[in-house]
Amino acid sequence: MENKKIILFDGVCNLCNSSVQFVIKRDKKDIFRYAALQSEIGQELVNQRHIDTSKVDSIILIEPGVAYYTKSDAALEIAQDLGGLWKLTAVFTWIPTSIRNSIYNLVAKNRYKWFGKQDACMIPTPELKAKFLD
Repeated sequence: MENKKIILFDGVCNLCNSSVQFVIKRDKKDIFRYAALQSEIGQELVNQRHIDTSKVDSIILIEPGVAYYTKSDAALEIAQDLGGLWKLTAVFTWIPTSIRNSIYNLVAKNRYKWFGKQDACMIPTPELKAKFLD
């Protein structure tokens, strides 16, 4: 667990759940672990870092002992860690963070309307359970 990066995501958001499934399929180096923001561990992790979830409520990447990333920075860091052609997403870091986050915020604000939401957080399959923090 020490060397694992943690992706916190909105556990009832269909877009967020699909994104987590996307990352899991491409995480060949087993870099990431996952937790819903609504979970006990998710709340503990954001509270430890004094992250205001009223301002960041969709994705947070925690690199334990190093840093945490939010919004578009988190998405780009995750893509970079997937390696291969995903490294090309580095080109988006040339776009000012304020512009990237404006687009990110637009999608995040409308994610339930556009992609729907679930009544409860995703329950991982038995094969994936080890990748999720309890």
